[in-house]
Amino acid sequence: RVIYDELFVDSVSIGLGDIHAVQFDHYGKEHYAFRYFQDDRFDYFDETGVSLRRAFRKAPLDYYRISSRFSHGRMHPILRIRRAHHGVDYAAPKGTPVMSIGDGTVITRAFQSGGGGNYVAIRHNSVYTTTYMHLSGFASGIVQGARVKQGQVIGFVGSTGLSTGPHLDFRVHKNGTPVDPLTVEAPPIEPVKEINMPQYILLKDSLMNELNQIVWADEKNLAER
Repeated sequence: RVIYDELFVDSVSIGLGDIHAVQFDHYGKEHYAFRYFQDDRFDYFDETGVSLRRAFRKAPLDYYRISSRFSHGRMHPILRIRRAHHGVDYAAPKGTPVMSIGDGTVITRAFQSGGGGNYVAIRHNSVYTTTYMHLSGFASGIVQGARVKQGQVIGFVGSTGLSTGPHLDFRVHKNGTPVDPLTVEAPPIEPVKEINMPQYILLKDSLMNELNQIVWADEKNLAER
């Protein structure tokens, strides 16, 4: 069951707007999601205030294929020597938008001629940093110290530096140590803050009451049939 906005122009429906609340049953267990504004963005939280959004996207770009995986001893396609490749290569057309996998701060925007080419490094929290390499260019506003949001475009796929073709070399460091991006378990983001809980509870209770009215209406219609 869903509470959402429907958009109209001159009484003609032109599509759906924001989704405010969702409730569904899974093997007898009820699950809820409520839309709430916190930290300069809307997110979805459950009935206890736990965030339903993960801190990281699954991948930093859409429309790709994995051309090389995390390895401690990969044969470099240009240097022809075996060395560590502590990242995942996503092959994609030049100019494909590259997105930050999570909220964070740009700590480096630079060019590395003997390796990563144009690259951006982002610190997400005290544990995780990510690096995006071989970019053809940077998105507007991506400079050292800039704050970025999850899913924000930070650059574009290219082939700068030591590269045989357009791709993104994506790397993740956990506590300063490189880890396989494909195995990182993204933590949930911060729940509703304690100071915001009274306001959230009022909103949640109101939306839950509306959802219950939908349930009651559905049961009444079934009974009448």
